[in-house]
Amino acid sequence: MFVAELGDKTQLATLLLSAQSGSPVLVFIGAALALISSSLVGVLVGQWLAKTLPPERLELMAGVLMVALGIWLGLQAASSLWLNAAS
Repeated sequence: MFVAELGDKTQLATLLLSAQSGSPVLVFIGAALALISSSLVGVLVGQWLAKTLPPERLELMAGVLMVALGIWLGLQAASSLWLNAAS
């Protein structure tokens, strides 16, 4: 997972902000707090969902969401290919 996340947009934005600000310690603290905050939201929402929904329903909802995203991305790719071929 670590290697897959190298060079993502958040890391590049942090790199540029650190280079521009001249205060890398403050940029690090801000980036760390942002990561902690977003992770906390994910944990709290996940905990709430786990208490609210039975595991089977949660798994079904996650599966349906993943299939829907796959179909949507596939349709976008097909549409893009079709538009490029038409022009």
